[in-house]
Amino acid sequence: MEKAFAKNLINIEPYVAGEQPKSDSIIKLNANENPYPPSPAVYAAISSFDAEDLKKYPPMDAAPLRKAVAEFYGLDRSCVFAGNGSDDVLATAFRAFFNSDKPILYPDITYSFYPVWCELLKIPYKVIPVDEGFNVHIEDYFIENGGVVLPNPNAPTTIGLGLEAIEELIRHNRESVVIIDEAYADFNDVNCVPLIKKYDNLVITQTFSKSRSLAGMRVAAAIADPYLISYLDAVKDSYNSYPMDAVAISAGVAAIGDRDYFQETRAKIIATRDRVTAQLRELGFILPDSSANFLFATHPDHTAEEIFLFLREKGIFVRYFKKPRIDNYLRITVGTDEQMDRLIEALKELIG
Repeated sequence: MEKAFAKNLINIEPYVAGEQPKSDSIIKLNANENPYPPSPAVYAAISSFDAEDLKKYPPMDAAPLRKAVAEFYGLDRSCVFAGNGSDDVLATAFRAFFNSDKPILYPDITYSFYPVWCELLKIPYKVIPVDEGFNVHIEDYFIENGGVVLPNPNAPTTIGLGLEAIEELIRHNRESVVIIDEAYADFNDVNCVPLIKKYDNLVITQTFSKSRSLAGMRVAAAIADPYLISYLDAVKDSYNSYPMDAVAISAGVAAIGDRDYFQETRAKIIATRDRVTAQLRELGFILPDSSANFLFATHPDHTAEEIFLFLREKGIFVRYFKKPRIDNYLRITVGTDEQMDRLIEALKELIG
């Protein structure tokens, strides 16, 4: 029997994250996490943190972290917003910037949280199909809209656009806010931050979960003209004046301050990614050159579901999407060299 109040409950299909294994022996390549630990500076920041300070509220604007991000990019602190992971930052941006009757635009194959936020916040949207090779064509976004959201590189396809293409996208949408989701940009050669000083309608979101190994701490930032940052602050202060805890702020400051460690682990992941790409192709897999810390692969003789289940039996978790157009592809996070060697060995056993 339906409960009397059920008609007042939200009807929404939530985002589904990658499966969390229940054993430490599992090789987890399904969540795009960094296989390397955080910077030693993060360990030092956490171990030296005075727990007595937890009796006080943290800085409501996460000022130390905003300052550190601004210094990293050579910007004024007024150009930076901070939040609990990029999902928090993006959700705040959707609330702040997408309040038009016109639909926002994003690719049909992309981060699957975007439609969830649109449904939750009653934001009209239109998906723009990528082509058969999963490429985004920016001229498809030269239409009337209430905003544009584009991950660069895109997920799960791994494909990124060059800076010139991104700038053309922004230039053709000056009457809307354009969000470039750079969750994986640190594994690419393209960073859109230099465009902030040229375009006041550009918002860049970045996360510390991937390239700085802080997925368990939830740290992220948005970079934009101070005018747009003020709207993010207004939304944040309307529902949560203290979104970031004091330990996360300290860890984030330490992580972005250790540039050498950042470059070292980034280089390791890129080298492993490129090596494994070649090995997968030798095994018959078809996959684009990745600009991210994961691969997007299909095999002509074995279905994605077959490979997914075989690897799972071997204790290797990869991501399989039962979704139109990509239901025969696997998303494979780049792990350590040892983890990826195990993956290749297992695939050789299946494929021969």
